[in-house]
Amino acid sequence: MEKVKILIIEDEQRLAEILVKQLQETGFSADVAFDGYIGKQLILNNSYSLIILDINIPLINGYDLCKEIRQTEKNVPIIMLTALGTPDNKLAGFDAGADDYVVKPFDFRELFARINVFLRRSETIQQDEVLSIADLEMNLNNKTVSRANHKIDLTTKEFALLETFLKNKGKLLTREYIIEHIWGIDFDPGTNIIDVYINYLRKKIDKDYELKLIHTKFGRGFYCSEKEL
Repeated sequence: MEKVKILIIEDEQRLAEILVKQLQETGFSADVAFDGYIGKQLILNNSYSLIILDINIPLINGYDLCKEIRQTEKNVPIIMLTALGTPDNKLAGFDAGADDYVVKPFDFRELFARINVFLRRSETIQQDEVLSIADLEMNLNNKTVSRANHKIDLTTKEFALLETFLKNKGKLLTREYIIEHIWGIDFDPGTNIIDVYINYLRKKIDKDYELKLIHTKFGRGFYCSEKEL
């Protein structure tokens, strides 16, 4: 059976070596790049199941490289691994297309658990699985979204947020539920990141349409429906 292949883009050589060793000991195959340019070349010439990406790396920084990866690789999970842990840093990482954000120093067991979450999620997505509501369609296999046959470009986190809404149509989702399922249970529940991304999503899928799909129950949460609850 072919091993799952993971790419580590990290300029701290000692940390990169430890990650490679631990990933190999848990049954994965791992490549490493010490700068953004080499990382980009490896991605162009290989197929990876997951990418671990530092932000402060030489030649091409992690934010810019993440954006470049997303131009051609819509589905590969990207976990940013960095010492930059402010809410603004995290928001910038998610906006660039990262799926998750782990702050150094970290426990490898936590990183390994997050890696497994994304790998299991990839395995469970069935080919051409489509979620829909009204005239909105989301294809989970090729990561595309359209409304009234017009393509809508979403960032990774916007896609994950809309997917969560579509899988829970008509259900009121609390802030705590959304934080846990999109950003992880360790994310600060007092942050306004949910409001920021709900606003992003509404501008893209609701603004130009009479029928609104994303709704708010003030003080209680958010829900996706063709009508207000």
